[in-house]
Amino acid sequence: MMSLDGPQKTISNPMIPYVGTILGGLVPGELIVIHGTVPDDADRFQVDLQCGSSIKPRADVAFHFNPRFKRSGCVVCNTLEREKWGWEEITYEMPFQKGKSFEIVIMILKDKFQVTVNKKHLLLYNHRISLQRIDTLGIYGKVQIKTIDFVSNVSYTDLLDSFSVSLNYRDVPYVGKLDSALCPGCTVAIKGEVNRNPKSFTINLKPSGSKDIALHLNPRVKNQVFVRNSYLHDSWGEEEKEIANFPFSPGMYFELIIFCDTHQFKVAVNGVHTLEYKYRFKQLEKINVVEIMGDIQLLDVRSW
Repeated sequence: MMSLDGPQKTISNPMIPYVGTILGGLVPGELIVIHGTVPDDADRFQVDLQCGSSIKPRADVAFHFNPRFKRSGCVVCNTLEREKWGWEEITYEMPFQKGKSFEIVIMILKDKFQVTVNKKHLLLYNHRISLQRIDTLGIYGKVQIKTIDFVSNVSYTDLLDSFSVSLNYRDVPYVGKLDSALCPGCTVAIKGEVNRNPKSFTINLKPSGSKDIALHLNPRVKNQVFVRNSYLHDSWGEEEKEIANFPFSPGMYFELIIFCDTHQFKVAVNGVHTLEYKYRFKQLEKINVVEIMGDIQLLDVRSW
């Protein structure tokens, strides 16, 4: 069990589905800590921070946290308002395993929820419904819960010390070596948060020791234009801007995935395929540097 100072309310071995009142509501600095186990036959479960417990009409859900185990698995987060779901934020990192126990920590922050699973940072979710309206915790689906703790008066620094959460904002502009040079089948994943009042940001993939830029991604959030280009032989090529839906908005958390296909990069944002970009720089294996700059806070860069 955790040893964190501050008043603590514990619920032990609740029956699932569990729907319970959050006494005193939620305030920034509080934690909800859930210990449980995923059964071997689990397909999905969810933890919902709700505005009441009405079934008809269904109560608004301020924060829907929904691990799904089909295929390689993902965690879907969303908000339900007036019985309509908003846009899904999907995290493809899957920290839960069938048959294994887990610890979920939901940290209540002023403008977002921060979720840690098994002492490792998983995701941030910006409030879409005001904290004051949240008064109910619901847990549904295939999951066994051992304890639910509501811990108050925890400062953020205490939390970071006691959990050694790996939530490191990287400095922007960021220049880093990829874990390995690119090849067909390789993936680059970038997690971050768009600033509150953004103009644009840029992600470049390039070979080291060269001015060339193989892939230049430049979402211009203010104008809702997503520019793609390459800088080769000392000049920019033709911009590509075609896009079905512009995927970024101010203040949002995002996970951008660049996948190297045989003839093109494929880019997805929060689990939704966004665009393709045909290779103009053909020597993939020389691309080993990523540059990130502009109006974002950078959380993580990985490649595999």
